[in-house]
Amino acid sequence: MPSALPDGEPVPEDGALPASALAGSAGRPLGFYLHVPYCATRCGYCDFNTYTASELRGSGGTLATRENYAATLADEVRLARKVLGDDPRPVRTVFVGGGTPTLLPAADLGRMLAAVREEFGLADDAEVTTEANPESVDAAYLAELRAAGFTRVSFGMQSARAHVLRVLERTHTPGRPEECVAEARAAGFEHVNLDLIYGTPGESDDDWRATLDAAVGAGPDHVSAYALIVEEGTRLARRVRRGEVPMTDDDVHADRYLIAEETLRAAGFSWYEVSNWTRQEAGRCRHNELYWTGADWWGAGPGAHSHVGGVRWWNVKHPGGYAQALAAGRSPGAGREVLSAEDRRVERVLLELRLADGCPLDLLAPAGAAAARRALADGLLRPEPYAAGRAALTLRGRLLADAVVRDLVD
Repeated sequence: MPSALPDGEPVPEDGALPASALAGSAGRPLGFYLHVPYCATRCGYCDFNTYTASELRGSGGTLATRENYAATLADEVRLARKVLGDDPRPVRTVFVGGGTPTLLPAADLGRMLAAVREEFGLADDAEVTTEANPESVDAAYLAELRAAGFTRVSFGMQSARAHVLRVLERTHTPGRPEECVAEARAAGFEHVNLDLIYGTPGESDDDWRATLDAAVGAGPDHVSAYALIVEEGTRLARRVRRGEVPMTDDDVHADRYLIAEETLRAAGFSWYEVSNWTRQEAGRCRHNELYWTGADWWGAGPGAHSHVGGVRWWNVKHPGGYAQALAAGRSPGAGREVLSAEDRRVERVLLELRLADGCPLDLLAPAGAAAARRALADGLLRPEPYAAGRAALTLRGRLLADAVVRDLVD
């Protein structure tokens, strides 16, 4: 089941933000994340805030249905307009995630995007992305998305090997994600991503190489590759605990990352964040860059998280409770926190160090600066950016990114 929400102070019923959150907002980018909490089945490794039909049956009444969802989410977009007041910023990025957004009709995703456009306006070069399960779209669906204003699509490929997909309990067949890339290109999508997972129990180095080769051969301009994390409470965690499948160790994850870097670099991709590669700068996911650089975004939907001007909040998780709050004219916010200057400094280091450009050395406290000098000597930071005042990871530093980050934020 989905993981628990953090603790926090109550969110006002009208969702109002402190004046400090809105100060200086004109100089910050604004994006929207739109969460669709529905899945046909729950994958064994997943702890995201998603629900199958059986999990929703009998809870939340008729308000929690897929059929009502686009209209319900549009209500939160209108709430965002009230909370942000006369904020003049057009929205630069919209990202529809889940769950499986493409379980909804393409017209519903278009209605959700239209609500953002009508309330805030979209920047002329706005990036508009949706995630998609390869089995939940076809050429006509993708063409409808493109006509509605979507500019980017991200397909969950995970692996090209059937036995790996079975362990992950993914429902698509090998080869379908590659077909989807071709269909997206034919529909007019310039930017297409494939999401991959490495380190699945039973996956070999050759399996991972085959997955990378298939992904590259499909012709996306962006690839994301994530190490599998076995989350407590998932079916996969229970299978590992019972000894049904082996746990993949950190050394294997490191080897698979090196294979990814070698394969993708040879195919003309460059990394710009530890888990993300693109063929050209224009192919970067600009929405994710909002997260990594501490910009403003409003997360609409059950369990969605938002951040505006140093205030972070999160919505109630269940679709029924979410819909009921909005129907009653209340914010669906479950809790929030106002970040201190120190919180924001630490978060900048945590997130920006994962980027190819790194983070400014002057963000580091004295202990962190000393750790950066040691990391440079140990070959974990690149000398040229360091000399220019930035801490930027080497390839070896990327393999040890979590440890480097911990040292630098001390």
